[in-house]
Amino acid sequence: MATTSVVSAFRVLEGVARLQPVGLSELAREVELPKSTVQRCLLTLQEVGWAESSSSAPTRWSMTLRALSVIGGFGARESLRDIAVPVMNELQLSTTETVHLAAPDGDVLVLLERLDTSHQLRAFLPLGARIPLHASATGLAFLSAWDQAQVDRYLGGALEVRTDDTLVDPDEIRAELARIRERGYSINVGGLTSHISSVGAPVLDRTGAPVAAVSISGPSTRIEPGRFPDLGAQVAQAAARITQRVRA
Repeated sequence: MATTSVVSAFRVLEGVARLQPVGLSELAREVELPKSTVQRCLLTLQEVGWAESSSSAPTRWSMTLRALSVIGGFGARESLRDIAVPVMNELQLSTTETVHLAAPDGDVLVLLERLDTSHQLRAFLPLGARIPLHASATGLAFLSAWDQAQVDRYLGGALEVRTDDTLVDPDEIRAELARIRERGYSINVGGLTSHISSVGAPVLDRTGAPVAAVSISGPSTRIEPGRFPDLGAQVAQAAARITQRVRA
């Protein structure tokens, strides 16, 4: 494959990751490539197992679990997802709520794994979803463990508003990060999705830098403030266990 084709394929894959599920025309506009080029790239990515199309019309494209499994990998060692899932399973069983694992891709987190609750009402994010750091429990937990220079750089940029409850004031976010460090877990009420509450904690590498975050999420009618301390302690303990495995 020519170099330009490889570059186009990566641009298309990144576009799918940002917009999934996404149609051909919207994707072509996003990546600023001809529809014919985007179509060829999508078919190639589908052939190698990195992208998949919906079975119903109109056709929508998404990343596959094969693509997602590469994110957060640790070379020849176990992937971050493989390390985290056993702990996440225990956390999901003990809380009966949805558990998420997200890892960084630039200045956003990408959802690597989701363990669903059996409750009819639940929090839902598609695998591969790109999550703003300031608007989510996983993101705020990640930010709380980032070094100050990185936090200042991030907060100096444009902060996306997801809902009426999204924190976008840098001073308010810095104050919240201080509270997260003090109590050991983040709290996000409706900041990413209206009427969804979450608590989260960071996963750290051997240097103390964050490499991921784990969260417990559910409807705000069920995850209400009275549950925050218990759920927060559980998610912090789970993140600490995953951290130990990452560092092993």
